[in-house]
Amino acid sequence: MPGSVTSVAEVTNVSRHGFWLLLGAEELHVAFSEFPWFRAATIEQITTVEWPTPDHLYWPLLDVDLSVSSIREPTAYPLMSKAPQSPEGGRDPEPLGL
Repeated sequence: MPGSVTSVAEVTNVSRHGFWLLLGAEELHVAFSEFPWFRAATIEQITTVEWPTPDHLYWPLLDVDLSVSSIREPTAYPLMSKAPQSPEGGRDPEPLGL
């Protein structure tokens, strides 16, 4: 069926340094220092992850897309987010436009 999730990703552990992501038989560490938009996320936001294609992960509650290869080799993929960062390292709230 087109558009179906083909594989299951599972977060197996969360610590103050990052979280472990199980992709089939491979377990990867997602460090908050390398992927700062997860630092202030809730457990629910981190553990709600989709793996629609072999190299694509999506966190719908955070609207974050990542390439699996960027987790395997984060130094090869410099951060490209244009989201403003707060001094604590989390995202600043988006303006409401009122």
